[in-house]
Amino acid sequence: MAYHLAMSILSSSAQRLSRAGRAPIRWLTGWGHIIFFGATVLVLAMTPSSYARPTREALMRHIYVDTAPILPWFTTLCALLTLVITRIVVVTAYSYGLSQYALEMVIRVLVLELIPLTAAMFVALRCTIPNGAALAEMRRLGHFDTLRSRGQDPVVTQVLPRALAGIFATLTLAALSCVVALVLAYLAVYGATAAGLGPYTHVFGHVFNPAVSLIFVIKTLCFSLAVSVIPMASGLYDLEGDGSRESAALQGLVRMFAVLLLLEAASLAGNYS
Repeated sequence: MAYHLAMSILSSSAQRLSRAGRAPIRWLTGWGHIIFFGATVLVLAMTPSSYARPTREALMRHIYVDTAPILPWFTTLCALLTLVITRIVVVTAYSYGLSQYALEMVIRVLVLELIPLTAAMFVALRCTIPNGAALAEMRRLGHFDTLRSRGQDPVVTQVLPRALAGIFATLTLAALSCVVALVLAYLAVYGATAAGLGPYTHVFGHVFNPAVSLIFVIKTLCFSLAVSVIPMASGLYDLEGDGSRESAALQGLVRMFAVLLLLEAASLAGNYS
């Protein structure tokens, strides 16, 4: 009895060690698939032959579905957030005699950092992660094999439109919300008058110098790629899960959140170092 118990314990320990030893390999393989998938999507997006009629129709449909329903709500949310944060910062700055830095702080916090990250997370939770889970479900049910039997490439007809729609939605939400935030910040500080245009444009130019503007554009573009590519790749490959929608969604969320944090940290280091 003791011998069998000891052998059982040793066997279970060996299995756990074996799984632990394979974990880094699965982790590296997963990220390798994500990088390969991202490169494939970029190549397909720049290839004119990818945009046949089924792909164009699916792309237009996903762009509308992933952008139009959330655009008014997200813009309204950013407007309210801008008014609240601007009021808090301005009042606090006046109380400490630092009113000359209030507007610059609002632009840096909202436009440079908060709105692009919020737009990316909003699109991910609303669109790209559910789309990645839907791809995992389609793959599990054999829909991809059915498309291949009909002579269609599922990556071109099903995956590419969803990925491009996610990129478009992220860039659109971030760009429009930044413009709304800049306008509302001006109105909150100077009111409905043109007297503050000179000081405001001076502060805006001071914040958005060429280096900061380049970092802002690159960061927003990388955010859009991350929230589109990673959930789709997790839905297509799902190496560490059971192939279900929930497993693909969880993997996509964890990996995407890690990449967004790294991108935001790199952006902060570039802007303020």
